[in-house]
Amino acid sequence: MLTALLHTHADWASLVLRLVLALVIFPHGAQKVLGWFGGYGYTGTMQYFTTQAGLPTPVAFTVLLAEFVGPIALVAGFGTRLAALLIAAVMIGAIFKVHKGVGFFMNWTGSRQAGQEGYEYHLLALAICAALLVTGGGAFSVDGLLAR
Repeated sequence: MLTALLHTHADWASLVLRLVLALVIFPHGAQKVLGWFGGYGYTGTMQYFTTQAGLPTPVAFTVLLAEFVGPIALVAGFGTRLAALLIAAVMIGAIFKVHKGVGFFMNWTGSRQAGQEGYEYHLLALAICAALLVTGGGAFSVDGLLAR
């Protein structure tokens, strides 16, 4: 079963997908865990998730783990499918918990209040996650080395 989880072909498309997903997700994780890029850091984010957003503590912690450790794992191609699955779960949760009521489009015009974004970004991230779940880490992945 572990071999099936790690199996991948040494293709460039999966490498590009996992690096792009890591690039766009990592800053969000760094906001939540380290307070970088104007974020609230671990304590502030956990307080918001558990009190205002109403997430159970284990779920809130898993979101932080997925958005911070997941991209690091993706860069290495280590646990690619697990990282993609966790990030996909976060994207689905974000769509239904936060962005669904806003609509499809991002706030390109600035006409809505800050943070009032649609879910188009999340759908793109979900598509990348789905591709990585099917293909694995691709070229230059630790998964590929371990599977051999």
